[in-house]
Amino acid sequence: MMPVPSLDVAAGAVAQPKRSDAAFKLSVGFLALPIALFLTIFFFYPAVQILMFSFMTQDSKGITGLPLTFSHYTHFFTVDLYARVFWNTLRISLTTSVIAILLGYPVAIVMLRSNPFVARTITMIIIAPLIVSVVVRSYGWQLVLANGPAGVLNWILMGLGITSTPLTLLYSETAVVIGSLHVFFPMMVLPLASALGKIDRNLEDAARTLGAPWWRVFGRITFPLSIPGLIAGFTLVFSLTAGSFVTPVILGGTSVIMLGNLIEQQIFVVYDWPFGATIAVVLVGVVIAINALSTRLLQARKLRRVAP
Repeated sequence: MMPVPSLDVAAGAVAQPKRSDAAFKLSVGFLALPIALFLTIFFFYPAVQILMFSFMTQDSKGITGLPLTFSHYTHFFTVDLYARVFWNTLRISLTTSVIAILLGYPVAIVMLRSNPFVARTITMIIIAPLIVSVVVRSYGWQLVLANGPAGVLNWILMGLGITSTPLTLLYSETAVVIGSLHVFFPMMVLPLASALGKIDRNLEDAARTLGAPWWRVFGRITFPLSIPGLIAGFTLVFSLTAGSFVTPVILGGTSVIMLGNLIEQQIFVVYDWPFGATIAVVLVGVVIAINALSTRLLQARKLRRVAP
């Protein structure tokens, strides 16, 4: 007969994993220390500095310091010019996000469910522009949307007889939306493709077998199950568009000013650091609010799915 282990040996065998768990957590903490220091020095500390600057006062010599004040926030939300820039930013970001959703679903579905050659081709078309600088792409759209017969789009439309006079697209919100959509469209397609790839095709096949048309299959099965990817893509596109600077400058000019352009003007042209910091805090607050709302919606959906 084999000897039965004593209670002390059994207790030691049970207690051993606890020591290994503690050592594992300690090793994980050491591994996370470099990135924690990096984020603290280069992200959290500057963010706190910007927040503090937004409450400080700048004297006639340009020196920023005490006393603390809320007047910069009051000035931002009460002056019509700044309020208009704020709503322009929200409108352009929301429009770009909605159009990205409408165009992203067909592209993501075709990319996932077509033959391998077509899928690889579409994936390359979606990802390849990320290699090119945003500045180069914006200048490219400037040539396409130019407000005269020399503009590529106007030249084509006038050559085909669709219009007799050139369209005015450049230096407008439409141009900024088009440029932003081109720059940030992959941020919508890739999360959508990831979410759609996790949907069991048998669910859609069963719905079609029971006689459901394609639009009902999409509305009752495909769309609800792809909401996590939709929320992630919407959050990315909205946040990146709201904080963009290059595209509004090149395609919007002085006619379309967003919060990013306003921050640059206040800091590098007017040299008003407290008010520039205030605008930056407002922009970050909007982005955080959108992210928090998206996370809340996603968590609420998960709770509804697991509820009995």
